[in-house]
Amino acid sequence: MQRICVFMGSSPGHHPDYEAAARGLARQLVDRGLGLVYGGARIGLMGAVAEEVAGHGGEVIGVIPQGLVDREVAATDLADLRIVGSMHERKALMAELCDGFVALPGGLGTFEELFEILTWSQLGLHAKPCGALDVRGYYGQLGAFLDHAVAEGFVSRVNRDLLLVDGDAGALLDRLAAWQPPDVTPWLVDASET
Repeated sequence: MQRICVFMGSSPGHHPDYEAAARGLARQLVDRGLGLVYGGARIGLMGAVAEEVAGHGGEVIGVIPQGLVDREVAATDLADLRIVGSMHERKALMAELCDGFVALPGGLGTFEELFEILTWSQLGLHAKPCGALDVRGYYGQLGAFLDHAVAEGFVSRVNRDLLLVDGDAGALLDRLAAWQPPDVTPWLVDASET
């Protein structure tokens, strides 16, 4: 792996643990020689991660649609800020530039990015690991919901297991590095095969 795409909030959240975890993940990326691909904003957790990676000499690639540049939220001081026309182009380019994905806490945009990339994995459009950093139990209920979706027959166990969740940034990155794609095409697995 050379680069990790990190999805995260443009808000810092209400607890300082979120920013601390974001900065901790950033330092783990730099320590491992992994570049950061992210949404190109200067605010919230997005800004904290980019600032931390760049401040420790790591590679940062920001990808942001022109509409958000116009709203003055872009990290215009980045050495590599790529401006695209739409959110769809943003996600496609971010996926192309990275070797794996991590979701930090965030809102609806973060959820949408995470689920779209998991769907792409399920459909066999990429074979890259996907993880979520479970800060303060933020993604614990998501894991429980996905387990419920398996139990109800809407998600197969193979597809559920496409998302790696860990509360420790280093352990999560280790799991991403060791991840192997399923031996089956996940979307072809019958949900009853759990």
